[in-house]
Amino acid sequence: MLSLPFKASPMTNETNQTNLRLHYTIMCEDVRVEINHKLSLMGIFYAIQVPQVPVTLLKLVILNHWSGDGQFLSEVRILSPDRTQPIAVSAPSPFQVPPNGYADNVTIFANVNFPAAGNYVVQSLINSNVFAEQPLQVSDAQQQESAMTTETIQ
Repeated sequence: MLSLPFKASPMTNETNQTNLRLHYTIMCEDVRVEINHKLSLMGIFYAIQVPQVPVTLLKLVILNHWSGDGQFLSEVRILSPDRTQPIAVSAPSPFQVPPNGYADNVTIFANVNFPAAGNYVVQSLINSNVFAEQPLQVSDAQQQESAMTTETIQ
Protein backbone atom coordinates (compact mmCIF):
# COMPACT_ATOMS: atom_id res chain seq x y z
CA MET A 1 0.00 0.00 0.00
CA LEU A 2 1.31 3.44 -0.95
CA SER A 3 1.20 6.14 1.70
CA LEU A 4 1.30 9.77 0.62
CA PRO A 5 2.93 12.42 2.82
CA PHE A 6 0.20 14.93 2.01
CA LYS A 7 -3.55 14.94 1.82
CA ALA A 8 -4.92 15.49 -1.65
CA SER A 9 -8.01 17.65 -1.90
CA PRO A 10 -9.73 16.77 -5.16
CA MET A 11 -12.41 19.10 -6.49
CA THR A 12 -15.56 17.04 -6.22
CA ASN A 13 -19.18 17.54 -5.30
CA GLU A 14 -18.06 17.57 -1.68
CA THR A 15 -17.27 21.27 -2.11
CA ASN A 16 -19.98 23.44 -0.62
CA GLN A 17 -21.76 25.09 -3.56
CA THR A 18 -24.30 26.97 -1.46
CA ASN A 19 -22.21 30.12 -1.31
CA LEU A 20 -21.26 30.11 -5.01
CA ARG A 21 -23.13 32.71 -7.06
CA LEU A 22 -23.14 33.26 -10.82
CA HIS A 23 -23.59 36.98 -11.41
CA TYR A 24 -23.68 36.93 -15.20
CA THR A 25 -22.91 35.01 -18.37
CA ILE A 26 -21.76 36.98 -21.40
CA MET A 27 -21.39 35.58 -24.92
CA CYS A 28 -19.01 37.34 -27.30
CA GLU A 29 -16.65 36.87 -30.22
CA ASP A 30 -13.37 37.49 -28.40
CA VAL A 31 -11.82 38.47 -25.06
CA ARG A 32 -8.47 40.02 -24.17
CA VAL A 33 -6.73 40.51 -20.86
CA GLU A 34 -5.42 44.07 -20.72
CA ILE A 35 -2.20 45.17 -19.04
CA ASN A 36 -4.16 46.26 -15.93
CA HIS A 37 -5.72 42.75 -15.71
CA LYS A 38 -9.12 43.97 -16.88
CA LEU A 39 -11.02 42.00 -19.52
CA SER A 40 -11.92 43.58 -22.85
CA LEU A 41 -14.82 41.88 -24.61
CA MET A 42 -15.38 42.22 -28.35
CA GLY A 43 -18.57 41.48 -30.23
CA ILE A 44 -20.96 40.94 -27.31
CA PHE A 45 -24.23 39.32 -28.34
CA TYR A 46 -27.31 37.60 -26.95
CA ALA A 47 -28.44 36.08 -30.25
CA ILE A 48 -26.88 35.09 -33.55
CA GLN A 49 -28.46 36.17 -36.82
CA VAL A 50 -26.86 34.81 -39.97
CA PRO A 51 -27.75 34.93 -43.69
CA GLN A 52 -28.34 31.18 -43.71
CA VAL A 53 -27.88 28.03 -41.68
CA PRO A 54 -25.98 25.83 -41.14
CA VAL A 55 -23.30 28.23 -39.93
CA THR A 56 -19.91 27.74 -38.28
CA LEU A 57 -18.60 30.38 -35.88
CA LEU A 58 -14.82 30.50 -35.92
CA LYS A 59 -14.71 31.64 -32.29
CA LEU A 60 -17.31 31.79 -29.53
CA VAL A 61 -16.45 32.96 -26.01
CA ILE A 62 -18.52 32.37 -22.87
CA LEU A 63 -17.61 34.49 -19.82
CA ASN A 64 -18.99 33.57 -16.39
CA HIS A 65 -18.51 35.91 -13.40
CA TRP A 66 -18.65 34.13 -10.02
CA SER A 67 -18.54 35.12 -6.36
CA GLY A 68 -18.43 33.03 -3.22
CA ASP A 69 -15.66 31.01 -1.65
CA GLY A 70 -14.01 27.73 -2.59
CA GLN A 71 -12.52 25.58 -5.31
CA PHE A 72 -14.68 24.34 -8.16
CA LEU A 73 -14.59 22.61 -11.53
CA SER A 74 -16.28 24.59 -14.29
CA GLU A 75 -17.60 23.30 -17.60
CA VAL A 76 -19.62 24.95 -20.34
CA ARG A 77 -21.66 23.18 -22.95
CA ILE A 78 -23.96 24.24 -25.74
CA LEU A 79 -26.90 21.97 -26.49
CA SER A 80 -29.15 21.71 -29.53
CA PRO A 81 -32.64 23.26 -29.24
CA ASP A 82 -34.15 19.86 -28.40
CA ARG A 83 -31.38 19.31 -25.78
CA THR A 84 -30.42 15.94 -27.27
CA GLN A 85 -27.15 16.84 -29.02
CA PRO A 86 -24.11 18.65 -27.63
CA ILE A 87 -22.95 21.33 -30.08
CA ALA A 88 -19.85 22.25 -28.06
CA VAL A 89 -18.44 20.93 -24.77
CA SER A 90 -15.51 22.33 -22.80
CA ALA A 91 -13.10 20.29 -20.74
CA PRO A 92 -13.46 20.64 -16.97
CA SER A 93 -11.46 23.61 -15.74
CA PRO A 94 -10.54 24.19 -12.08
CA PHE A 95 -10.94 27.65 -10.59
CA GLN A 96 -10.87 29.17 -7.13
CA VAL A 97 -12.96 31.97 -5.66
CA PRO A 98 -11.18 33.65 -2.73
CA PRO A 99 -13.20 34.50 0.39
CA ASN A 100 -15.31 37.62 -0.29
CA GLY A 101 -13.85 37.66 -3.78
CA TYR A 102 -14.79 36.84 -7.33
CA ALA A 103 -13.52 34.88 -10.31
CA ASP A 104 -14.02 35.20 -14.04
CA ASN A 105 -14.13 31.95 -15.98
CA VAL A 106 -13.53 32.33 -19.73
CA THR A 107 -14.36 29.45 -22.07
CA ILE A 108 -13.28 29.72 -25.71
CA PHE A 109 -14.79 27.47 -28.36
CA ALA A 110 -13.45 27.23 -31.92
CA ASN A 111 -15.34 26.22 -35.07
CA VAL A 112 -18.77 25.83 -33.46
CA ASN A 113 -21.29 24.52 -35.99
CA PHE A 114 -24.97 25.42 -35.64
CA PRO A 115 -26.77 23.09 -38.06
CA ALA A 116 -30.18 24.77 -37.90
CA ALA A 117 -31.98 27.84 -36.59
CA GLY A 118 -33.44 27.55 -33.10
CA ASN A 119 -33.06 28.29 -29.41
CA TYR A 120 -29.85 26.62 -28.28
CA VAL A 121 -29.00 26.19 -24.59
CA VAL A 122 -25.74 27.36 -22.99
CA GLN A 123 -25.18 25.45 -19.75
CA SER A 124 -22.71 26.37 -17.01
CA LEU A 125 -21.78 23.36 -14.90
CA ILE A 126 -20.09 23.32 -11.51
CA ASN A 127 -18.53 20.04 -10.37
CA SER A 128 -20.32 18.23 -13.25
CA ASN A 129 -23.78 19.49 -12.21
CA VAL A 130 -25.81 22.03 -14.19
CA PHE A 131 -25.65 25.31 -12.27
CA ALA A 132 -27.28 27.73 -14.76
CA GLU A 133 -28.68 27.88 -18.29
CA GLN A 134 -28.82 30.70 -20.80
CA PRO A 135 -30.69 30.71 -24.13
CA LEU A 136 -28.83 31.40 -27.36
CA GLN A 137 -31.09 32.06 -30.31
CA VAL A 138 -29.69 31.31 -33.75
CA SER A 139 -31.83 32.70 -36.53
CA ASP A 140 -31.72 32.58 -40.29
CA ALA A 141 -32.16 36.09 -41.75
CA GLN A 142 -34.00 34.72 -44.80
CA GLN A 143 -36.38 32.82 -42.53
CA GLN A 144 -36.91 35.98 -40.44
CA GLU A 145 -37.83 38.01 -43.55
CA SER A 146 -40.34 35.43 -44.78
CA ALA A 147 -41.91 35.18 -41.32
CA MET A 148 -42.27 38.96 -41.11
CA THR A 149 -43.92 39.24 -44.53
CA THR A 150 -46.50 36.56 -43.74
CA GLU A 151 -47.68 38.22 -40.53
CA THR A 152 -50.72 40.45 -40.71
CA ILE A 153 -51.65 43.24 -38.36
CA GLN A 154 -55.27 43.32 -37.27
